[in-house]
Amino acid sequence: MQLHGVPGPFSTARLDALPLDAAHADEMAAVLFDPALHAYTGGAPEGADALRGRYERQSAGSPDPAELWCNWVLRVRADGCLAGYVQATVRDGRAEVAWVVGTRWQGRGYAREAAAGLVRHLLARQSVRTVVAHIHPDHAASAAVAAAAGLTATDEWEDGEVRWRRDAAQERASGANHPA
Repeated sequence: MQLHGVPGPFSTARLDALPLDAAHADEMAAVLFDPALHAYTGGAPEGADALRGRYERQSAGSPDPAELWCNWVLRVRADGCLAGYVQATVRDGRAEVAWVVGTRWQGRGYAREAAAGLVRHLLARQSVRTVVAHIHPDHAASAAVAAAAGLTATDEWEDGEVRWRRDAAQERASGANHPA
């Protein structure tokens, strides 16, 4: 998954997930410019310079050696454009994941494809046993993405968001087989 602090790339049917690099900041600033993308998570769009600084920090990795920061931008293979990102913070066998697809690329199934690909990529590594995401209770689109990636809503909450979970060990024990 990670070599010398840099997450390895992975691909889905239509997307290439490329390790985040500060060089992606200019294009990603345009992808993430819509304030509507922050309706459920808070914050506001960042300009290219601010993103570049954030990407440099994220690409350097966590200051805690027990925690991995894995960040990828999503390139649509058909046109070569960046369309969003996926990320995972991995610690003690648990990966906390998130995804964002720019407004222009929404409604095409890219978020579902990217999130499912991310979960597959993470669970293929023996070190990740559980994948979690935190989703605002009113964000139906993100809940549908989580479900498509094989996560299930729990009755647990964190910071006003519902915790969704997929546990590989429970799946193996029950014989469940998720498509993601």
